[in-house]
Amino acid sequence: MSTLFENIPLWAAIPVGGLLVIGAFLTLLGAIGFLRLGTFYERIHAPTLGTSGGIGAIMIASMIFFSIATRTLVVHELLIGIFITVTTPITFMLLARAALHRDRAEQNGNVPPKQSPEETSVEGHP
Repeated sequence: MSTLFENIPLWAAIPVGGLLVIGAFLTLLGAIGFLRLGTFYERIHAPTLGTSGGIGAIMIASMIFFSIATRTLVVHELLIGIFITVTTPITFMLLARAALHRDRAEQNGNVPPKQSPEETSVEGHP
């Protein structure tokens, strides 16, 4: 496996390394934003944008690296990129709509109040 890394020319190793650093940084920003932002709606944006950009940069780095290392055009990572690009925003949009529906139902009083664990246990059973 080490021969794969040794055969990469410097002109290809620099963009691969740069794209990996950029991808890792964007993914880290998305994770930090997820932890730091307060509400659910604010937390949706950071992982969507951060991880999509981070995965895109890492995917391009992988395509360059394995295309140079194997001396063939490697494009199957494009399927991963398309899948991530399509599913991540749709997933977060559906989560936001579900949360909005839940919040509106709570405001209108259509949701029963949360019960404590003591109220939910059956008589005589803990």
